[in-house]
Amino acid sequence: MTGYGRGECSRHGVKITVELNSVNRKQSDITINLPRELIELEPRIRDIINTRVARGRLNVAIGYHPGPDRPRAQVQVDVAVAKAYLQATKKLHRELGIDGSITLDSLLRAPGVVSVVEAETDAGSLGPLVEAALNRALDQLVKMREREGKHLAADLNKRLGLLRSGVAKIRAEAPNVAKRYQQQLHARIKNSGVELSMDDERLLKEVVIFADRADITEELTRLSSHLDQFAGCLASAEPVGRTLDFLSQELGREINTIGSKANDIAITQTVVTLKAELEKIREQVQNIE
Repeated sequence: MTGYGRGECSRHGVKITVELNSVNRKQSDITINLPRELIELEPRIRDIINTRVARGRLNVAIGYHPGPDRPRAQVQVDVAVAKAYLQATKKLHRELGIDGSITLDSLLRAPGVVSVVEAETDAGSLGPLVEAALNRALDQLVKMREREGKHLAADLNKRLGLLRSGVAKIRAEAPNVAKRYQQQLHARIKNSGVELSMDDERLLKEVVIFADRADITEELTRLSSHLDQFAGCLASAEPVGRTLDFLSQELGREINTIGSKANDIAITQTVVTLKAELEKIREQVQNIE
């Protein structure tokens, strides 16, 4: 599911910012961009996100903003190295007889004389600050995803209603399948030039065998059960995306079985409609956490 959230928190001259954005994805995929100072906090950040976001591709950008009064780096001068350069330069002047002045600027440019040391940051002490900003961003993200979820649930409930109507239509047609088969079989036999009454034992036996093979009572029962479970999941406050994905597969399995077993034009037409609606449902289910 898609969403965006931003949070920030400031304390002791430091500001932490967190930006989150999520897009649809079947599995959970979290990418975290952290400044060097906060690298060690990544496992904790990932754990917090996993408790609140179960599905989707989530990009996390965390910024570390120290205040102007907070030291960022220290400049260190190695006096011993500078003296060594100075003595070596004077000796070179004497031995080569070259005139020249030795300036402070030339010494400071010499390798190893001046070094910049980054100020150390205690990532552990910044953990609560990062968590506070992260949770504020997650609050916004989750609210946005919940709004989208309500729209998806409304659409899926509407399509569930269409599936239920189709199932009811098939259930009403099911008792007529054997009778239509008997009539079609009798018509084909008659057209072939063979005289056979509708009550002929051989014809009735063939119809009984067909009726047993084409019985879809169990499939209709399971199909209705899956639809009830699907509706129950839509009403749940828990993450149900994977469950709905599984139920969608099971619905497809039962619908396909009904179409192949019934072998009836009226039921087949309804099965085609059910498949079309189910495909739309399966596409939407991929977006649900």
